[in-house]
Amino acid sequence: MQHLEKDYQAFAAHIGVAFKDITLLREAFTHRSYLNEHRSTGLKHNERFEFLGDAVLELVMTEYLFAKYPDEAEGKLTAYRSALVNTNSISDAATEWGMNDYLLLSKGEAKDLGRARQYILANTFEAVIGAIFLDCGYDTAKEFIAKSLFQRLDAVITNRSWQDAKSRFQEEAQERMGITPNYVVVKETGPDHDKRFSVGVYVGSELVAKGEGASKQDAEQAAAEEGLKKKAWESS
Repeated sequence: MQHLEKDYQAFAAHIGVAFKDITLLREAFTHRSYLNEHRSTGLKHNERFEFLGDAVLELVMTEYLFAKYPDEAEGKLTAYRSALVNTNSISDAATEWGMNDYLLLSKGEAKDLGRARQYILANTFEAVIGAIFLDCGYDTAKEFIAKSLFQRLDAVITNRSWQDAKSRFQEEAQERMGITPNYVVVKETGPDHDKRFSVGVYVGSELVAKGEGASKQDAEQAAAEEGLKKKAWESS
């Protein structure tokens, strides 16, 4: 059976954690969809572990940032933490640890390698933290999080990824051109329950870029992100 073929002891060794109960780690990798196709396995899905791991992750990152930046304001510390623990960041960490190879998914979920897989990996990363915390305690969970995420902070600050795209674009436009950007909805498509918005970001009369999203806010962020690229302002 698929879940017996995966060597979770090998993964535990890879991340440097000595599990007393390896079934906790296996549960951390078990997606709800897998159980729909394997009801007789007796396995549980990982959502409770994810809930626990999310709380441990937030506490560890808060403690780290609080100690590292004793004079920084709460708002900026919160923004740093959000950038370090968002879906992109922790799914990247999960990928770097090779977690993809240990996921227990339904056949349908296993075929989806796009954004949905990113969410699954991010949730699994949190679930693994939850399993480590339950089996080995807070300090071991903290060590794993430190190895996975602390080194990403320099890039977060250098690239200003702690700041959302709209804020970065506005700051650059005001500083470089003395103009506050303006966002205009240029197109709406789809029924009310499934609308898509296309938004243009203007600096004065210049249409710099367009972005799309399921909400006006998402489309504005996408337009700002594209505008940063068009103007080559991403890491200035």
